[in-house]
Amino acid sequence: MGLHLASSFLVTLFLAIAMPKVVLGEDININPPVIYDARSLIINGSRQLLFSGSIHYPRTQPEMWPSLIKKSKAGGLNVIQTYVFWNVHEPVEGQFNFAGNADLVRFLKCVHEHGLWVNLRLGPYIAAEWNHGGFPYWLREVANITFRSYNEPFMHHMRRFSEMIINMMKNEKLFYPQGGPIIMSQIENEYGAVQATYREDGAKYIQWAAEMAVGLYGKIPWLMCKQPNAPSLVIETCNGRHCADTFQGPNGPDKPILWTENWTAQYRAFGDPPSQRSAEDLAFSVANFFASNGTFVNYYMYYGGTNYGRTASSFVTTRYYDEAPLDEYGLLREPKWGHLRDVHRALKLSKKALFWGQRTSMRINRNVEIVTYEKPGDASMCAAFFINKHTKLPATITFRGSVYYVPSKSISILPDCKTVVFNSQTIIAQHSTRNFVPSKKANNFKWESYREIIPTYNDLPIKDIIPRELYQLTKDASDYAWYSTSVNIEHRDLPMRPDIMPVLEVQNNGHAMVAFVNGEHIGFAHGNLDQKKFSLVKAVNLRPGLNHITLLCMTMGFQNSGAHMEKRWTGPDSVRIKGLNTGTLDLTETHWGHEVGITGEKLPLYLEEGERKVQWSPDTGLGTSITWYKTHFKTPEGKNPVAITMDSMNKGMIWINGNNIGRYWASFLTPHGRPSQTEYHIPREFLKRKKNSLVVFEEVGGKPENITIMTVNRDIICSLISEVTPPSVKTWERKENELRKVLLVEDMKSGARLTCPDDKVIVDVEFASFGDPIGACGIFSVGTCHSPNSMSVVLKHCLGKHSCAIPLDRKAFYLTGNIDNCPDTFKSLAVQVRCGKSSMQ
Repeated sequence: MGLHLASSFLVTLFLAIAMPKVVLGEDININPPVIYDARSLIINGSRQLLFSGSIHYPRTQPEMWPSLIKKSKAGGLNVIQTYVFWNVHEPVEGQFNFAGNADLVRFLKCVHEHGLWVNLRLGPYIAAEWNHGGFPYWLREVANITFRSYNEPFMHHMRRFSEMIINMMKNEKLFYPQGGPIIMSQIENEYGAVQATYREDGAKYIQWAAEMAVGLYGKIPWLMCKQPNAPSLVIETCNGRHCADTFQGPNGPDKPILWTENWTAQYRAFGDPPSQRSAEDLAFSVANFFASNGTFVNYYMYYGGTNYGRTASSFVTTRYYDEAPLDEYGLLREPKWGHLRDVHRALKLSKKALFWGQRTSMRINRNVEIVTYEKPGDASMCAAFFINKHTKLPATITFRGSVYYVPSKSISILPDCKTVVFNSQTIIAQHSTRNFVPSKKANNFKWESYREIIPTYNDLPIKDIIPRELYQLTKDASDYAWYSTSVNIEHRDLPMRPDIMPVLEVQNNGHAMVAFVNGEHIGFAHGNLDQKKFSLVKAVNLRPGLNHITLLCMTMGFQNSGAHMEKRWTGPDSVRIKGLNTGTLDLTETHWGHEVGITGEKLPLYLEEGERKVQWSPDTGLGTSITWYKTHFKTPEGKNPVAITMDSMNKGMIWINGNNIGRYWASFLTPHGRPSQTEYHIPREFLKRKKNSLVVFEEVGGKPENITIMTVNRDIICSLISEVTPPSVKTWERKENELRKVLLVEDMKSGARLTCPDDKVIVDVEFASFGDPIGACGIFSVGTCHSPNSMSVVLKHCLGKHSCAIPLDRKAFYLTGNIDNCPDTFKSLAVQVRCGKSSMQ
C-alpha cells in the first residue's frame, strides 16, 4: 500500500515522520507533512477518523466564531471546513479586504485555538450558493476571459489570488507542518459537472489547476470534489447525501475515500418549501460510509449561517442552511446535533479495528448486511456494523451466538463485535424546539417614511437605444437599476371605449421588476430560481401626449454555477404596448435612459448622516412601493439571539445600525401558502447598548406596523426514551483495548437525561407521560397507557436543575396501590420541559 505526499516531497517522507523538526526548502517544520494512503490521511504519523463541519466565516460574525467552534468540538468534530471567498477579499481588482467577518486568518486561528484542524477549500470558484460563485464582478470584464477553462487571462488571475492566499497561510504558519491547523486543501469545485463543455481545454485546465495548487504548497493533500479522473496529484472526493452508495471511490489505488459534503438538509430559494433531513438519515449515511472504508466526512453545513447584504446567489434566501446541527442563530438543533455526536463517539470507539482490522462483508439478504473489521488473532480488535436498508421492516440478526434486533433503515455499531453502543434509528439525544418571543423592550416603533422619486428618461444619465443588459449595467454594485423611455400617444391611437385600456407587456430575462406609467405603480413581476425569465402584462392608463414608462429592474444575486458564467445575462428584453387602435407599439428601440442604484442607497439613508439628507414623514400606513421606512428600537433584553419578522412587508432589504442583514421577500409564497423565510437574523454584534436604528427599503408595497423584533431560544427541550432503548454510547469507553462502561455515567437504560442550554435551569415541566405517549417535542399527548404519577416523578428529578436524569423504572411511576393497566406493553417516557433563568440568577 503506497504512501503519498501531495507533491514531489517523497524523498523526505519517512524522514519527516521520524523527526520532530525537518527542513523542507526554507520552512522549519514543527510537524511532518500530512500524508495518505488508500486507507486514510496520516497526521503526525497517526491515522485519523476525521469528522468535519462547514462553518463559513462571512456567513457569521467574528464574535460568534468561538461559540460555534466550541459547540462543533462538543459535537464530536475534529475538523472545520470553509471556503475562501474571492469576491469578499478582492471586491475591486487589487484592493483587498480581510477585516471584520472577512478576517480569514483570525477565523483559522480561532479554530486552531480550540484544538481543531482545518480543511481549507481554496476554490477560488466555490459555488456555495454565494453570489457569482465567489468570483468578483471585475473578473467578467477582463479582456478575452473564459472562466474555469484553459484560458490565459483566467488562469493568470486564479493563480495570482491562489498564490496570495497560500502565501498568507504560510506567512501566518497556518499549515499543519508549520504547526498550524490546515491539514488539507481543495482546488476548484465540482468541475466534473462542466468539464465536458470545455472539451480539451477542460482537461488541460484541471491538470493545470492541480499542478498549480500542489506547486504552491505541497506538504498537505489537495482535494477535488466530484472530479472523475482527477489528476494523480489530487484526491477525488464525494459530495451528496449517501456517498457510501453513490461514490465509486477515487481514481487511484493509493487514495483514501473522503466525503467533502454530506448535505445536512438543503439550501432554500425564495418560493421553496421547507427543506429537511432527519437526524436518523444523516447518522445512517455516516455509519454506512465508515463501514465502507470511509475515513473523512464533512457536514455541509454544520452551522447554518446568514447571507448578509447582497451575498446570496440568485434567488437564494437570506437564511442559508438553517436545518444544520447548529441553526442560523448558532443554537443546537436537537436531536440532529446530539445524534451525530453519538455516532461520532461510536465510530471513535471502533477506530483501531477500522484502521487495522480486515474488512469482511456477509450479506444476509438483499437488504441486510453484516460488515466486520477484525484483526485475526486479536479479539480486542473487532468492530461490527449491522446494516438494514429496508425502509419498513426491522431485521433480526444472529451473530456469533447472540441475537440482535435492527430497526428498519438503520445501522447498529458494535465496537467490540458484541455490544450495540449506537443505532442510527434510535435517538437517545434530547430534542428541542425553537421559539421566537416578541421582545418586551424593542417593539415600541414610530415609523417614518420617504418615497423614492420615480425618474423619467430625461432624469437618467446613461442613454442607449435599447435597454441595457442588467448585470453589465449594475456591475454588481447594486440590486437596482432604473430604466425609462417616453412615448407620444395621439388621442386617436387610444381605445375609444372607457372599459378598454392599452396593455403594457414587458419580457424580462430576470430577476424581478416594478413598473410605473406616468409615475403610477402598475405592477410587480419576477422569475424564480429555475425559471428566471418572466413577463409583466398589465392594463395601463395612457394619456394623449407624452407618456413615461419607467421600470425598476432588480437582480437577486448572480448565478453561482454552470459553464460560461462570464456570459450570463439578465434584464429587460422587450417592451411593447398592445391594444392601441394603430396596433402594437414596440418600445424596445425607442431610446432608454438608465441609472444604477436608487437615491436612498447613494445618500445613504441607512446611515445616520444619510438620514438627514431627505425629508421624512410620519408613515401613513398606505404601504406604497419604492419606499424607505425608518424607526428606532431599544436593544432586546437578555443574551438570546435576535430576529426580526417581516411578514407584513413584501420585498426589499433591511439595515440595522447601517448593517445590511439581507434581502427579505415575504410575498413569494411556497406551495404551502407561506413565505420561504419569515424571520431574519440580527446578530447581537450589530446592536448598540441602548438605541438602534432600523431602516427598511420596501420595493413593492408593505405595511411596517406589524414588523416585530424577537428573541430566539431553544428553551423547550424533550426526551423520548423506551424500555427497549439501548444504553447511551456515552456510557462506554475503550480502555486497555477493551470496551468498558464509564463508571461515572449513569446507564441511559435507566432513564431519560435532559440538559438546558447555557447556564439555564428547568423552570417548568410542560408534559410527562410514562406509558405509550404519542407525538413529538412540542406536540406530545397521552396515549392509551399512562401513569398518573408521571408528572410528579419528573418534577422531583428535574425542577430547578440544569440537567437531570429520570429513572425509567416502573416501580418509580407505579407506586403502591397504582394499577398498571398495560403491564405487557413496553413503556416509553416522554418529557417536555422549559428552561430559563433560575430565581437565584
